[in-house]
Amino acid sequence: MAETYSDFAQVYDELMDETPYEQWCDNIVRFLEEYGISKPVRGEQDLLASERNLVLDLGCGTGTLTELLYSRGYDMVGVDNAPAMLDIAMRKKQQSGSEILYLLQDMRELELYSTVGTVISVCDSLNYILEEEELLDVFRLVNNYLYPGGMFLFDFNTDYKYREVIGDTTIAENREDCSFIWENYYDEESCLNEYDVTIFVRDTGAETVSGKSAGQELFRRFSETHVQRGYTIEQMRRLVERSGMELIRMLDAESLTEADEQSERVYVLARECQKDNPQ
Repeated sequence: MAETYSDFAQVYDELMDETPYEQWCDNIVRFLEEYGISKPVRGEQDLLASERNLVLDLGCGTGTLTELLYSRGYDMVGVDNAPAMLDIAMRKKQQSGSEILYLLQDMRELELYSTVGTVISVCDSLNYILEEEELLDVFRLVNNYLYPGGMFLFDFNTDYKYREVIGDTTIAENREDCSFIWENYYDEESCLNEYDVTIFVRDTGAETVSGKSAGQELFRRFSETHVQRGYTIEQMRRLVERSGMELIRMLDAESLTEADEQSERVYVLARECQKDNPQ
């Protein structure tokens, strides 16, 4: 994932400005209050309480959601393997004065200094894991680092969404300072979704050789290719159970009702258990 969020990182927040982060934050807090063990309390002296109340944002990107949860009182750790995305997250941390700990790690090699009460992973971060066995390894690592009884909350784009909704489509948008062309390709046999993103960003520093303003708008062009895998509800159910975690609920991310075969994005709520005897 690090290779696919380099140049893209500088315009990520602008292109994602319609993403409902506030609503996602509300949903996560609601799930934590109903099923979780982490509480929005900082500064506790008790070591076990501090671990229980810690929330890990796995695949945190530029830290938008991480900052929102911190503002709701949760102690936060953010993990991502894209340095350019974490650079932006660190700038947000400096601006807000938050005490979020950011770690540059691949989620497939997750290594923490303690257990945490909650792990979240949203905005289809787990769809970037293309092999079932690698995703199973991620789930086992999460289970290993969860405080006893802790909760794992993640979302994923379903095979149905890639196959029936966004597969083989092209999206283009023109904005003031940047434009993009988003070409999507879905292979049903491999369940892999490839999208090629071409972005044009205004170059505000463009000058003539003499050092004077060129008097015209110049844009820099760059491209990135992203590959994600579509998973079915049953695949995710099986992988969660094989990892040793207890499945709590699987919800349609739009309606927050029980997920079904036509759900496009699904929330999965699971609980730590069987840490010493994964199947």
